[in-house]
Amino acid sequence: MDIGSISRTYDGRVALRFERAFPHSPERVWSVLTDPECLRQWFPAKVEIALQPGAELEFRTTEEQIRRFGLPEGHTTTGTVLTVQPGRVLEYLWDSDVLHWELTPDGSGGCWLTLTHTTDDEEDALAHGAGWHAGFEVVEAQLEGRPIDWSPWERAAELAAHYQHEAG
Repeated sequence: MDIGSISRTYDGRVALRFERAFPHSPERVWSVLTDPECLRQWFPAKVEIALQPGAELEFRTTEEQIRRFGLPEGHTTTGTVLTVQPGRVLEYLWDSDVLHWELTPDGSGGCWLTLTHTTDDEEDALAHGAGWHAGFEVVEAQLEGRPIDWSPWERAAELAAHYQHEAG
Protein backbone atom coordinates (compact mmCIF):
# COMPACT_ATOMS: atom_id res chain seq x y z
CA MET A 1 0.00 0.00 0.00
CA ASP A 2 1.50 3.34 -1.07
CA ILE A 3 1.09 5.76 1.82
CA GLY A 4 2.91 8.62 0.17
CA SER A 5 5.98 10.29 1.54
CA ILE A 6 6.59 12.86 4.24
CA SER A 7 9.37 15.42 4.14
CA ARG A 8 10.28 18.72 5.73
CA THR A 9 10.09 21.99 3.83
CA TYR A 10 12.77 24.68 4.01
CA ASP A 11 10.81 26.47 6.75
CA GLY A 12 10.29 23.38 8.94
CA ARG A 13 6.75 22.52 7.85
CA VAL A 14 5.70 19.01 6.85
CA ALA A 15 4.90 18.08 3.25
CA LEU A 16 2.82 14.96 2.60
CA ARG A 17 3.15 13.89 -1.02
CA PHE A 18 1.04 11.37 -2.93
CA GLU A 19 1.45 10.21 -6.51
CA ARG A 20 -1.19 8.15 -8.27
CA ALA A 21 -1.37 6.95 -11.86
CA PHE A 22 -4.71 7.16 -13.63
CA PRO A 23 -5.47 5.76 -17.10
CA HIS A 24 -7.42 8.94 -17.86
CA SER A 25 -6.41 12.22 -19.47
CA PRO A 26 -5.29 15.11 -17.27
CA GLU A 27 -8.42 17.00 -18.35
CA ARG A 28 -10.69 14.17 -17.17
CA VAL A 29 -8.93 13.92 -13.80
CA TRP A 30 -8.99 17.73 -13.50
CA SER A 31 -12.77 17.66 -13.80
CA VAL A 32 -13.05 15.31 -10.79
CA LEU A 33 -10.72 17.55 -8.78
CA THR A 34 -12.72 20.71 -9.48
CA ASP A 35 -16.35 19.78 -10.19
CA PRO A 36 -18.54 20.57 -7.14
CA GLU A 37 -20.66 17.41 -7.61
CA CYS A 38 -17.58 15.17 -7.68
CA LEU A 39 -15.94 17.01 -4.77
CA ARG A 40 -18.99 16.44 -2.55
CA GLN A 41 -18.36 12.70 -2.69
CA TRP A 42 -14.72 12.72 -1.57
CA PHE A 43 -13.41 16.11 -0.44
CA PRO A 44 -13.31 16.48 3.38
CA ALA A 45 -15.24 19.78 3.47
CA LYS A 46 -17.92 21.56 1.48
CA VAL A 47 -16.17 23.89 -0.96
CA GLU A 48 -16.61 25.22 -4.45
CA ILE A 49 -13.28 26.05 -5.97
CA ALA A 50 -13.20 29.20 -8.06
CA LEU A 51 -10.60 28.58 -10.72
CA GLN A 52 -8.85 31.93 -10.65
CA PRO A 53 -5.78 33.03 -8.68
CA GLY A 54 -6.69 35.25 -5.75
CA ALA A 55 -10.21 33.81 -5.42
CA GLU A 56 -11.32 33.44 -1.82
CA LEU A 57 -12.46 29.98 -0.72
CA GLU A 58 -14.78 29.01 2.09
CA PHE A 59 -14.52 25.50 3.53
CA ARG A 60 -17.71 24.55 5.39
CA THR A 61 -18.11 21.61 7.74
CA THR A 62 -19.83 18.48 6.59
CA GLU A 63 -22.22 16.43 8.68
CA GLU A 64 -19.46 13.81 9.05
CA GLN A 65 -16.99 16.37 10.41
CA ILE A 66 -19.57 17.49 12.95
CA ARG A 67 -20.33 13.90 13.99
CA ARG A 68 -16.77 12.52 14.00
CA PHE A 69 -14.73 15.47 15.22
CA GLY A 70 -17.22 17.57 17.15
CA LEU A 71 -16.80 20.57 14.87
CA PRO A 72 -19.60 23.08 15.37
CA GLU A 73 -22.34 23.20 12.78
CA GLY A 74 -21.79 26.12 10.44
CA HIS A 75 -18.04 26.22 11.18
CA THR A 76 -16.02 27.58 8.27
CA THR A 77 -12.40 28.11 7.44
CA THR A 78 -11.05 30.13 4.58
CA GLY A 79 -8.47 29.88 1.88
CA THR A 80 -7.20 31.49 -1.27
CA VAL A 81 -6.53 30.09 -4.73
CA LEU A 82 -2.84 30.57 -5.48
CA THR A 83 -2.25 28.96 -8.88
CA VAL A 84 -4.50 27.68 -11.66
CA GLN A 85 -3.20 26.09 -14.83
CA PRO A 86 -6.27 24.20 -16.13
CA GLY A 87 -5.63 20.51 -16.61
CA ARG A 88 -2.19 20.83 -14.98
CA VAL A 89 -1.84 22.65 -11.65
CA LEU A 90 -4.19 23.78 -8.91
CA GLU A 91 -2.82 25.20 -5.67
CA TYR A 92 -4.66 26.83 -2.80
CA LEU A 93 -4.47 27.66 0.86
CA TRP A 94 -6.82 25.99 3.32
CA ASP A 95 -6.25 27.97 6.48
CA SER A 96 -2.45 27.78 6.75
CA ASP A 97 -2.16 24.48 4.84
CA VAL A 98 -1.14 24.48 1.19
CA LEU A 99 -2.69 21.94 -1.19
CA HIS A 100 -0.81 21.60 -4.48
CA TRP A 101 -2.43 19.33 -7.11
CA GLU A 102 -0.43 18.57 -10.24
CA LEU A 103 -1.34 16.49 -13.29
CA THR A 104 1.37 15.20 -15.62
CA PRO A 105 0.62 13.28 -18.83
CA ASP A 106 2.16 9.81 -18.78
CA GLY A 107 2.66 9.51 -22.56
CA SER A 108 -0.01 6.82 -22.99
CA GLY A 109 -3.17 8.94 -22.65
CA GLY A 110 -3.27 8.70 -18.87
CA CYS A 111 -1.65 10.87 -16.24
CA TRP A 112 0.04 11.06 -12.88
CA LEU A 113 -1.74 12.97 -10.14
CA THR A 114 0.54 14.39 -7.46
CA LEU A 115 -0.88 15.96 -4.33
CA THR A 116 1.46 17.75 -1.96
CA HIS A 117 -0.29 18.80 1.27
CA THR A 118 1.91 21.06 3.38
CA THR A 119 0.92 21.44 7.02
CA ASP A 120 2.46 22.38 10.35
CA ASP A 121 3.23 19.05 12.00
CA GLU A 122 3.75 15.39 11.24
CA GLU A 123 0.72 14.12 13.18
CA ASP A 124 -1.53 16.36 11.10
CA ALA A 125 0.13 15.06 7.94
CA LEU A 126 -0.47 11.44 8.96
CA ALA A 127 -4.11 12.15 9.80
CA HIS A 128 -4.58 13.87 6.44
CA GLY A 129 -2.78 11.02 4.67
CA ALA A 130 -5.41 8.43 5.50
CA GLY A 131 -8.14 10.83 4.40
CA TRP A 132 -6.51 11.69 1.07
CA HIS A 133 -5.84 8.01 0.43
CA ALA A 134 -9.54 7.21 0.92
CA GLY A 135 -10.48 10.21 -1.21
CA PHE A 136 -8.27 9.01 -4.06
CA GLU A 137 -10.11 5.67 -3.97
CA VAL A 138 -13.34 7.61 -4.56
CA VAL A 139 -11.71 9.64 -7.36
CA GLU A 140 -10.66 6.38 -9.01
CA ALA A 141 -14.22 5.02 -8.79
CA GLN A 142 -15.63 8.26 -10.20
CA LEU A 143 -13.23 8.15 -13.15
CA GLU A 144 -14.12 4.52 -13.84
CA GLY A 145 -17.86 5.12 -13.50
CA ARG A 146 -18.15 2.69 -10.58
CA PRO A 147 -20.75 3.33 -7.87
CA ILE A 148 -19.40 4.64 -4.58
CA ASP A 149 -21.08 2.29 -2.14
CA TRP A 150 -18.72 2.90 0.78
CA SER A 151 -17.96 5.78 3.08
CA PRO A 152 -14.62 7.49 2.46
CA TRP A 153 -14.76 8.51 6.13
CA GLU A 154 -14.98 4.88 7.25
CA ARG A 155 -12.23 3.93 4.82
CA ALA A 156 -9.99 6.71 6.18
CA ALA A 157 -10.60 5.43 9.72
CA GLU A 158 -9.53 1.94 8.58
CA LEU A 159 -6.40 3.33 6.96
CA ALA A 160 -5.43 5.59 9.89
CA ALA A 161 -3.93 2.75 11.94
CA HIS A 162 -1.90 1.62 8.94
CA TYR A 163 -0.59 5.17 8.45
CA GLN A 164 0.40 5.44 12.09
CA HIS A 165 2.12 2.03 11.97
CA GLU A 166 4.05 2.84 8.76
CA ALA A 167 5.21 6.13 10.24
CA GLY A 168 6.78 4.19 13.06
